[in-house]
Amino acid sequence: MNILQILKIICAVGTVATGFISLLAPRSIKGFTGLEATGPRGITEIRAVMGALFIGLGIAPFILGTPAVYQALGIMYLAIALVRAVSMFLDKSVVQSNIISLVVEVVFGVILVL
Repeated sequence: MNILQILKIICAVGTVATGFISLLAPRSIKGFTGLEATGPRGITEIRAVMGALFIGLGIAPFILGTPAVYQALGIMYLAIALVRAVSMFLDKSVVQSNIISLVVEVVFGVILVL
């Protein structure tokens, strides 16, 4: 196993971990993302979209075992990064947490696409 394969596994596991945090502690993401669920419907949305989606996408490479699945996960991260970068300027939200997220998304995206 080479270093790139190890990094891809780390990215996938990081994706799953992000999903589990969102699933199990949806209110805890407010401090970093700025998202706040004001009621049960919002909590469900955070658990479903930021939780289950990230868990499912993160475990897909392990279940399906093909390089294309890692690449698809990488494309997802790069798409998120592109939209985040544009949005940061349009919405005037160039703040530390957004910059950190953008860097992580670009790094994960590039690693996973390679």
